Amino acid sequence: MGCSPSSVFVEDVENVEVSESSPLLPRERLPKRTYSTIHKNSGYHRPRKPYFKNRWAKFRHETEDLVHHFSHPKEWDARQIVREGTGAIAAVFLGLLLNVLDALSYGMILFPLGEQIFEKTGPDGISMFYVSCIVSQLVYSLGGSRFKGGVGSEMIEVVPFFHKMAYMILAQLGDDNPQVVMATVITSYALSSILTGIIFLLLGLFRLGDLVSFFPRSILLGCIGGVGVFLFLTGVEVSAGLDSNMDWDMDTLQRLIYPSTLVLWIIPLVFALLLMLIRHFLKHPVVMPAFFIALTGIFYIVFAALPNVSLQDLQDHGWVFAAPGKDVPFYNFYSYYNFKLVNWSAVLQAVPTMFALSFFGIIHVPINVPALGVAVQEDDVNINRELFGHGISNALSGFVGSIQNYLVFANSRLFIQNGGNSRAAGILLAFATGGVWIAGPAMIGYIPILIVGTLIFMLGIEMIQEALWDTFGKLHTLEYLMVLAITLVMGFHDFVVGIVLGIVLACLIFVVQTSRISAIRATYSGTIAESTVRRHPVQRRFLHAVGSQIKVAKLAGYLFFGTIVAVEKQIRHLLADEFFDRQPIRYLILDLLHVTGIDFSAAEAFVRMNRILRMRDVEMVLSGVSMTGEMGESLIMVGLLEEGDDPKCPPPKIFYDLNQALEACENELLIAFKRRSEAIAEQKDAKAISMTIPRIGGGGNFEDLMNSPRRDHVQEAANTTLENHDLTIPSRWQNFAQPLPLILQTFQDLTKKDLDFWHRVVPYFERREYPAGAVLYSRGDEPDGFYLLEEGILRAEYELEQGGYYESIVAGTTCGELPFFSETDRTGTVVAEKDCVAWLLTKDRWKALEKDLPEVARELLKIGLKLTSERMNAITS
Repeated sequence: MGCSPSSVFVEDVENVEVSESSPLLPRERLPKRTYSTIHKNSGYHRPRKPYFKNRWAKFRHETEDLVHHFSHPKEWDARQIVREGTGAIAAVFLGLLLNVLDALSYGMILFPLGEQIFEKTGPDGISMFYVSCIVSQLVYSLGGSRFKGGVGSEMIEVVPFFHKMAYMILAQLGDDNPQVVMATVITSYALSSILTGIIFLLLGLFRLGDLVSFFPRSILLGCIGGVGVFLFLTGVEVSAGLDSNMDWDMDTLQRLIYPSTLVLWIIPLVFALLLMLIRHFLKHPVVMPAFFIALTGIFYIVFAALPNVSLQDLQDHGWVFAAPGKDVPFYNFYSYYNFKLVNWSAVLQAVPTMFALSFFGIIHVPINVPALGVAVQEDDVNINRELFGHGISNALSGFVGSIQNYLVFANSRLFIQNGGNSRAAGILLAFATGGVWIAGPAMIGYIPILIVGTLIFMLGIEMIQEALWDTFGKLHTLEYLMVLAITLVMGFHDFVVGIVLGIVLACLIFVVQTSRISAIRATYSGTIAESTVRRHPVQRRFLHAVGSQIKVAKLAGYLFFGTIVAVEKQIRHLLADEFFDRQPIRYLILDLLHVTGIDFSAAEAFVRMNRILRMRDVEMVLSGVSMTGEMGESLIMVGLLEEGDDPKCPPPKIFYDLNQALEACENELLIAFKRRSEAIAEQKDAKAISMTIPRIGGGGNFEDLMNSPRRDHVQEAANTTLENHDLTIPSRWQNFAQPLPLILQTFQDLTKKDLDFWHRVVPYFERREYPAGAVLYSRGDEPDGFYLLEEGILRAEYELEQGGYYESIVAGTTCGELPFFSETDRTGTVVAEKDCVAWLLTKDRWKALEKDLPEVARELLKIGLKLTSERMNAITS
C-alpha cells in the first residue's frame, strides 16, 4: 500500500500486547534506516511556525476533534460519558448559579440606577452581562484559553468606570434628550470593550505579556480598595433605594437612619457579615451559592407567612426589584443603539476613562492567570496566549454590543474543581447562560433586593479587607500609604485620578526606596585591595605602608539621580578636613564593573565629583568601563573624559578592570619609592638593586605636592622601608655570579638561611633568555621547571571556569612554583612582556637536588608554600 517506514512502525507498535515489563520502544520492530531516511531526517530541523500559526493550528485541531467527537456517537464510551456528564452537569449548574448571582450584583448596577434616565436599565444591564459571559465563555472554551474549564465574566471592578463614563456624558448632554444620552452611553460601553480587546490583542501579538508584570501590585491593591469602597457605597444606595449621584452630606445621613430606610440596608449588611463569618470557617466552594439559595427561600417563606402582603407591596416598599414591562424583550438593550443619535464629542471625552478601564483590566491578567494555573495544576500557561484570547473575547463582545470580560479566577477554580475541566463543559455553560438570558428579564420582579445588597456588601468589604487589612504590616509604610491614598481617591473622588495618582506615587516611592539602597557595594583601602603583580618583597612592604592613599569604592546597580546622591555624599565625607587630615588619599578608584546603567544626572555628577576631587589633588580613577559600552558613552556625552580648559582638572583615567587600575596607582607610588632608593644609593656611592615597574601608570607626581601630608607619608614610608631593607647591592655580593645574588635577594624575607646554605643550589639552575612575546608555558602543560626572574617582565594569564585574571611578574620574583612543586598541570599561560632573563630549575635538576641536598630541597618547598600563600592573598584581595 506504499506505507512509509514510520507508518509501519506505528502499526507494529499498536499490535504489540503491552505489559508492565514491555519496553517503551521495542528494538526488534524499529525500521531499518536507509541513507535516504537519514538524509531526510538526521540533519534537517523543521522550522518552527510563527507563534500565532501554531496557536491557530492547535485551535483548529481541537475544534475538529470536538466536532468529530460529537458527530460520531458510535465511538462514544457510555460509561465515560455518564461519569463526565454527571460531573459536568453539576459544574454547569454551579457555574450558572454564579453567573446569575454575578448578573444580579454586577449587571444590575451596570448603569447608575439612581439617575432618572437609567432607573429602568437594571434588566438591560443584566442582559448585557449575560451576552458578555456567553461570548467570553465560547471564546475560552473553543481554544482561546489554555484552561479548558476557564469561566469568563464581567468583573465587578469595571462598574465604577462605566458609571464614570455615564456621568461624564450625562453632564455634557443633560437629561433633556434621554435617547441621545442612552445611545451615547451604551456606544461608549461597547467601544471601551473594543478598545480593551485591541490593547489585549496587541500585547499578545507582540509578546509583551511580561511587561505587564512590571506594574506594581500596590497599584492594583489600591484600585481594589477603591472599588471596594465604591461597592460598599453602591450596596447602601441599592439597598436603601437612594440616588446614586447624591452627595454624602447630613441630609443623606438622616435619610439612611430613618427607620424604614435603615432596615433596608442594615439587614443585607448583617447578612454579608454573617456570610463572611461562615466562609471563614467553611471553605467549601458551594457555601456561598447555598447561602443565597437558602436566603431567598427564607425570604419567601417569611413573605408567605405575612397576611395581606402582596408582591407588589414588596416592590413598592423597596424589598423586591420592580418588574420590567411585559413588552420588554430580553434583547431590549439593542434598542438603545442608534448611531445617528450618538454624540461623538461626548464619546471622545470618555476616552481617557476607557484607557483607565483597559489599564485596570490589563494588570489583572498576569495575576489571575498564573494564580489559576497553580490552583488547578495547569503548568503550560502562556500569558501572551491568554492576552490574545482576552483580546478576541473583548473585541467580539464590544462588536456585539456588550461589555468587557475576563477569565475570572474564583469562578474558574470553582467550575474546574467541581467537574467542569473540559471544553464541552464550558460550551454547555455558555448555552445554559444563553437560556437564562433568553428566558427574559421577567424574573427580576421576583428577586429580593437584600440578596443583591448582601452580595454587593460582601464583595465590597472583602475588597477593602484585601487592600487595607490583609496588607497591614506586610507592606512598607510608604507602599501602604500609597494603597490607602489610591483607595480613598478612587472610592470618594475619581477612578481615573486614582489610577494616575497611583502611577505617580509608585514612581516616587520607587525613587525613595531605591535611593535608600547605597550604590556603594563596598569600600577598600589599598592595603587590602592589591593588584596581582608579583612585586619585589621590598616593593610589597612599601606598598603596604602607603596603601592607605589608595581608596577603592565598588559601585553596583543602576546609577540615577536618586542613588548617585549617596555616592557624592560619601566622597565629600572623605574629603572633609577632619577626615582627610587623619587619612589623606591620593587616588580614588571607582569600580563600575557591576553598574548596570547610568542616567544623565548621575553622569553629570561624575563631572562634579571629579572637579571636587581635583581641588584636593585627589585623582579619580575609573575601572570596569568600556569606552564603547553604554557607561563609556554616557560619560563621554557629559564631557567627563574630554580635556578641558582647566589644566588643574584633567579627566580621570579609565581602565578595563580593577586590577589594572590598582596596578597603575601602585606603579605611581613605586616610582616615587624608586627615585628615593636611587637617591640613597647615590649618597652611599653604591649600586641599587634593579626593581622593574610595569608600564601601566603615570609619572609619579608626588614632587608637585609641596608640603603635602601625602608626600610626607610617602617619603616617611620609603625611608622606613629602606632602613629595614637596604636596596643597595652589598659589596661582597658584587663578585658572586648569578643566580646567587638573585636567590639571596628574592628569598631574603622568606628564609633565615645564609649565603653558605644557598651557595650550594646555584649549580642546579640554568640560565634562559626569552625575547618579548615568547611563551614560557601554556595552560594545561606539564610543569617544566621553577623560574627565578632576573630581568624583564612576564605576564601570566588565567582563564578559569570561575573567570579570568592576569598578573605581571617583575624581576626579583618567582614564577611557576606551585604546579612545579605539586606536580600538577599549569593553570595559566605565561608570556614574556619584555626581553627577559630567567634562571630555571628543571624537573631533572630538581630530582638531583632532592637526592644530593635534601635539606635545601625541603627549604625550597617551604619557600614555595609561602610564595603560594602570598599569591592567594593578593588574588583574593
